[in-house]
Amino acid sequence: MTQRESFQDSSAASQIVISQYGDASALTTVEETLPPPAAGEIRVRHTAIGVNYVDIYHRTGLYRLPSLPAVLGVEAAGIVEALGPNVDTVRLGQRIAYAGLPTGGYASARNLPADRAIALPDDVPDDAVASLLLRGITTHMLLTYVYSLKAGDTVLVHAAAGGLGLVLVQWAKSMGARVIGTVSSLAKAELAISHGLDHAINYRDKDFVAEVMRLTDGEGVDYAIDGIGGKTLLDTLGCVRPYGMVANVGQVSGDVAPLDLSLLGPARSVALSRPGVIRFMTDLERYREGALATIRQLQAGLRPTIGDILPLREAAEAHRRLEAGQTAGAILLHP
Repeated sequence: MTQRESFQDSSAASQIVISQYGDASALTTVEETLPPPAAGEIRVRHTAIGVNYVDIYHRTGLYRLPSLPAVLGVEAAGIVEALGPNVDTVRLGQRIAYAGLPTGGYASARNLPADRAIALPDDVPDDAVASLLLRGITTHMLLTYVYSLKAGDTVLVHAAAGGLGLVLVQWAKSMGARVIGTVSSLAKAELAISHGLDHAINYRDKDFVAEVMRLTDGEGVDYAIDGIGGKTLLDTLGCVRPYGMVANVGQVSGDVAPLDLSLLGPARSVALSRPGVIRFMTDLERYREGALATIRQLQAGLRPTIGDILPLREAAEAHRRLEAGQTAGAILLHP
């Protein structure tokens, strides 16, 4: 019997909930009975759940949730096991994935707006899409909407061996770009290079600004993507050619104080963007476009890299590993 044929309609669900903002210990497991899906909703039984840094921002309250208690998680794959009224876009037993708000992915099952469901082709595994759908949509946004990447462009990717970094490296290379990446160890450099990275810079050993300028013959990169924030973002401004761009998509090392515009120009003449994929995905057309682009990349050979798979009940440990930078690639939870 196939996974698709063996689904069971059950309203019981294990959920990972926060009742207050805090560290990883704020994550607790509860058992709930889900109501029937409302009009326009489906119930999906999860098979694989993605863990993303935005989940940590939600847990700490950096990005406030509408109310507490709340179930974390913005990405998962699973099987449709119940349909609400007026739903005709998916069918019972169908494999789907989704990303974005409302949160609720850290659960064995959940009710979900049907328009968030992305049907999965047979050649795209659940673990693969759950590990990188959000990152794929982010990459599509960054390389298509924020900056229109062209063959021959040079891109700098920070944390090139991380979950987002490895997707960015492969996607940019598929578009004909030259990609320079920063990493924190030899092992991570080797991992990123095995995924197509042209040049790895260990920022613990070398000044990445000086190294980028050396690799670009003093010109700087066309585009830099920073998910670190803090001092790294400020230093990255010095890596970009005049009229190039920096996109900041994270603040792992802390937010930047109010930015002095003179750091951007006129001497440097650098553009700075701070795009948010959650905001990007509020437009359903863009959301589905990014999701389908990600699936096409997977079918064309994009390699998902999964560093850890943990049981759903160990979500707190997944957060600790992610915050400590202990994994390369993505972290998944299995119900």
